[in-house]
Amino acid sequence: MIYAGILLLLHCFAINAQALPDNSKPEKTSSGDLTISLQPGEKIWPGFIRDGEHFPCTNGYRWDFYGNNRGNQMQPLLLGSHGLWVWSDEPFAFEVAADNIIITSARAEVKHGRVGDSLAEARKFVSEKFFPASGRMPDELLFSRPQYNTWIELTYNQNQADVLKYARGILDNGFPPGVLMIDDTWQEDYGLWNFHPGRFPNPKQMIDELHRMGFKVMLWVCPFVSADQARLVKQLLKDKCFLMQQTPAKPTWATATDPAMIKWWNGYSALLDFSNPSAVKWFNSELDRLVKDFGVDGFKLDAGDMYFYPPDALSKESASPNRQCELYAQFGLRFPLNEYRACWKMAGQPLAQRLHDKGHSWGEVQQLIPHMLTEGLAGYTFSCPDLIGGGDYETFLNRKALDQDLVVRSAQIHALMPMMQFSVAPWRVLDAEHLNAVKKAVKIREQFTTAILELARQSAKTGEPIVRSLEYVFPHQGFENIKDQFMLGDSILVAPLDRKGNARQVVLPKGKWLADDGKKYEGGATYDLNVPLDRIPYFRLMTN
Repeated sequence: MIYAGILLLLHCFAINAQALPDNSKPEKTSSGDLTISLQPGEKIWPGFIRDGEHFPCTNGYRWDFYGNNRGNQMQPLLLGSHGLWVWSDEPFAFEVAADNIIITSARAEVKHGRVGDSLAEARKFVSEKFFPASGRMPDELLFSRPQYNTWIELTYNQNQADVLKYARGILDNGFPPGVLMIDDTWQEDYGLWNFHPGRFPNPKQMIDELHRMGFKVMLWVCPFVSADQARLVKQLLKDKCFLMQQTPAKPTWATATDPAMIKWWNGYSALLDFSNPSAVKWFNSELDRLVKDFGVDGFKLDAGDMYFYPPDALSKESASPNRQCELYAQFGLRFPLNEYRACWKMAGQPLAQRLHDKGHSWGEVQQLIPHMLTEGLAGYTFSCPDLIGGGDYETFLNRKALDQDLVVRSAQIHALMPMMQFSVAPWRVLDAEHLNAVKKAVKIREQFTTAILELARQSAKTGEPIVRSLEYVFPHQGFENIKDQFMLGDSILVAPLDRKGNARQVVLPKGKWLADDGKKYEGGATYDLNVPLDRIPYFRLMTN
């Protein structure tokens, strides 16, 4: 153990002169598992977005990073409130116990150590070492203006007339233009990336008009190819661009002749294998054609989830489901306007990330802040908290199921996040009072646009989160479990209402704070706030 400790000390100093050795005496068990001791009271945050509301982890929490991103981003990372960091270049499983972390099923070396004595110090170290900031950020329009996605309004009937009607409705109802995303079914078929001629008689004219109105235009795409498109499938099979079906008679990629049929939310399709350069070349050529021929500005690159890559499917190169997800994310680097929902190990890159589709419920509204906080810790700092009011289109077909307060409070949470995205048309589903509250949230965001953009630019250089937890900014003051407040940078505390009602409590760290209503508060205390429908409570830390 003494010799092992010396090696660990040398390793940590080799990584970073400021990195301290892990004095928790990690031990390998007889089964090859790794046990890392925690310091008294230390809390743990994993790089797994979908469970953000459960972090910091309670005793017994476990997860395996291999093969299942549950519809959102992941990063092979653990961070501790007392400076612990854990990283591996490949997936591993872990369990958090009362006084240690048990690492199992590691597919590569698991590196770990301690830096300083806080969550922020550990996060800064792993960012600089393992996923350094690229120096680039996505298109600034994603941050400076709201985004608008046509999914809720048009669902599986995307068409030229209604896309233009939606865009005009945005402007006519007093909302600013921004990025407009045309969603699934604009195309002839999956893989056949042509505007459907029956629904889009003149797509170039439509996009030109949207540009004149002040919008930039993104198109929804995915890595699936419809099996019914015989000519397209035959073309792509020449170079085996798909995941291939393994059979007893044809057990290898070299011998396989048929694409694997993958079940996804739109049926069964072939799936492009991006370990094959021929598939990469073809997909790039399709995206480039849409840019060149129609003036498309960027792409919403959907799907790519790890669970779409079954263990019995064959790829050209050895590629785990995690690696396939990572390869799909490479396409977005070519377009400043991009959006992903599934990602692996792409933190620090200029990719816009969106939370998994949320339902229209208060329980899922309450997930927005903790999930966004987890995004920032995991390194996905250019992020958007899903669709305002939720992404379940069936809710908005039935006005009786709609909670107008929920739409407003969801918009208010979005308003001071890095990005905000509408899909349901607020003017269609809200009465005047609720619509005005949403429009006020957009106006409040406009007051913070300069600050949000500056934080995004800084993040592109440093990797620092834009949205930060209180524990991140004010360590060891008992804020680990505050999940309904967040910091925008280090000096703006935001406490939106994430439940039904018009009142909440806010916890203010030590210092003097100036509230949105002009009142001054002494920190180090908890206050009861009145939160009428159109209020977003926020507080600025005063310098004197």
